[in-house]
Amino acid sequence: MATFLYKLGRLTFRRRRFVALIWVALLALAGFGAASASTATSSSFSIPGTEAQRAFDLLEQRFPGASADGATARVVFKAPEGEKVTDAANKGEITGIVKELRSGSDQVAQVADPFEAQAVSQDGSTAYISVSYKVNSMELTDQTRDALEEAGKDAQGSGMKVEIGGDALQVMPHTGTAEIIGVVIAAIVLVITFGSLIAAGLPLVTALIGVGIGVSLITALANVLDLGSTTPILASMIGLAVGIDYALFIVSRYRAELADGREREDAAGRAVGTAGSAVVFAGLTVVIALVGLAVVNIPMLTKMGFAAAGTVAIAVVIALTLVPALLGFAGKRVMGRKARKGAETAQNSDAKGAEKPSLDKDTAKAKSADAKPNMGTRWARFVLRRPVWVMLVGILGLGVIAVPAASLEMGLPDDGAQPKSTTQRQAYDMLSDGFGPGFNGPLMVVMDGKGSSDPKAAAERVSKEIESIGVVAVTPAQFNKAGDTAMITVIPKDRPSSHATEEVVHDIRDAGRDIKSDTGAEVLVTGATAMNIDFSQKMNDALVPYLALVVGLAFLLLMLVFRSILVPLKAALGFLLSVIAALGAVVAVFQWGWLGSLFGVEQTGPIMSMMPIFMVGVVFGLAMDYEVFLVTRMREAYVHGESPGQAIVTGFQHGARVVTAAAVIMMAVFAGFIGSSEQMVKMIGFSLAVAVLFDAFVVRMAIVPAVLALLGRKAWWLPRWLDRALPNVDVEGEKLQKQLTEGPAASGSDSGSDSDGGDGHGGERELVRV
Repeated sequence: MATFLYKLGRLTFRRRRFVALIWVALLALAGFGAASASTATSSSFSIPGTEAQRAFDLLEQRFPGASADGATARVVFKAPEGEKVTDAANKGEITGIVKELRSGSDQVAQVADPFEAQAVSQDGSTAYISVSYKVNSMELTDQTRDALEEAGKDAQGSGMKVEIGGDALQVMPHTGTAEIIGVVIAAIVLVITFGSLIAAGLPLVTALIGVGIGVSLITALANVLDLGSTTPILASMIGLAVGIDYALFIVSRYRAELADGREREDAAGRAVGTAGSAVVFAGLTVVIALVGLAVVNIPMLTKMGFAAAGTVAIAVVIALTLVPALLGFAGKRVMGRKARKGAETAQNSDAKGAEKPSLDKDTAKAKSADAKPNMGTRWARFVLRRPVWVMLVGILGLGVIAVPAASLEMGLPDDGAQPKSTTQRQAYDMLSDGFGPGFNGPLMVVMDGKGSSDPKAAAERVSKEIESIGVVAVTPAQFNKAGDTAMITVIPKDRPSSHATEEVVHDIRDAGRDIKSDTGAEVLVTGATAMNIDFSQKMNDALVPYLALVVGLAFLLLMLVFRSILVPLKAALGFLLSVIAALGAVVAVFQWGWLGSLFGVEQTGPIMSMMPIFMVGVVFGLAMDYEVFLVTRMREAYVHGESPGQAIVTGFQHGARVVTAAAVIMMAVFAGFIGSSEQMVKMIGFSLAVAVLFDAFVVRMAIVPAVLALLGRKAWWLPRWLDRALPNVDVEGEKLQKQLTEGPAASGSDSGSDSDGGDGHGGERELVRV
């Protein structure tokens, strides 16, 4: 592989104008496709195989036009102090708003008058209008949302407090500001890392081009593939992260090759042949993690995973082709100012002394030995002196942080998790105060009476069984026209995301099994609260199979890369440790409320159901990136004759600075989402930022070198039979090194008018030395 990528790197460097033109054309075509495509609607959210989904499907069949899975809203009114909503003036205002809502949009399915639906509190201080829509919240038009928001403004003028809850006002959180902050911080870190604006700009430009193509393609194909408006979020987040990482590593290796005295074309070939090999396998681990989301069997997640995986694949191809092409345009400016001055001094000295035109191996080693050790070298030597202590401190520290993960409770956040300043949260609190917290999450019980000889009697028994469980209210059964299916609304005592409400759902389902055996009528529980419970259970059940698939495939892939059993095993165990520690931190902040005010957490509650699987998928990919880039450099040094200990030092000498920069950039990108007002987005940003912190700086930079130091040569052990069975992909470039040493053809250079590298000196041969 290294030989093929070496040739590819030289080819793209030599034909840089053609390669750059191709990528610009692809970006333009993708952008045109996105601009001309019709606006994407929200992809239908379904959870195949769950009771809540079966109930929704049954309602669509038996109650046509009821829009069971449509958006809902509750306009909540609170009378002024000393008044009641039933007073003539207040009642007239509310009745007028009911009429206004019914005529405000053709997307409205039904509006329930609170005075007819008994939606007035016992003390008369509070009432609410229930509004149901024909489409889900993501398909509501701006006109419909505006009509809903305007509905209560007149009532506010009369002194009543009016707030709106439900999912009708829910919109996709905008992440543009967070992404801009992340890109700005990434730019600052890259400038500090490289000391060159050109070198810092290359990873940003190529990453943005990759994300632009990927997101544009998703937008263009959204309606055809039913991708929905939520799909680009994960793709852009992951695409930006890995795009910067992959370009960063290749640019860094290119500069190192230039510093060793290589000609620019040869340096580009070697950078793509070595660091590019690591990019390919790092990209494969991310793709495996994202495609593996199909195991969960939730169509929305599967599509998001495949779309993000496609964006990662684009990032890999861009790193292997567009990055070396742009390096050709950059010329000597890819080096920092000090490095360029050093190169010019060395060249002048060579010209006067008629010395050899390039640094030989002995000279390079001597310069390396005399050079002041960098921070990565000093840290690696420290770890080699005290590997046991470093390993124990790292493992015990993450172990302590992971303790709260044992108390993990999963669910989906409701309006009670919204900031207190939002109308959704205030409506939630008003309903809780006026009617009880259970009114914020009513359950919908569906009775299928086709198998019953007396559906009405069966429905009466269902109502009595539910009342005996202990709930606030059970509405009379509402039958369809055929009289074989009934809907019953149940108001639990506690808030929707509470454990007590979850128990009520399970109790109703348990009672339904007895009813079915006695009457033949099937009882199903659905609604937003029940759907959230089923979603959480499905995610929980899928976690272990997903982990087994992702970690198992990645273990095989890393065994192929490192030709070792213990190194991939260590990588997988280290990843699990960092993910569990990150989950512990998430539980401590968002479920227990520790340091919650620091991160803007106003309401504690269960952790978002998809968080563990989402963290596994995203963090696993990034963790294996750092593992591959850091350890392949160690493997390369070991294969080329260095001792195991010295190979660790060499790996850190060349890779620690770049891996640190990549981790800081990723933390900045993810931490930007912590400032979001949406609890879900805030939780995602926090969890990914701390996971990268733990994995990059504790696991990869501390525990990994400590374990490798303790294992010594055993770390690179592989049974002979397995060594013969596994194909040699030559990630460390051993075969490539032999070919370049033995064959003069490999040292060719760019020629012709396209070889100026953007310097304006056609056909010039540069020898860059530091």
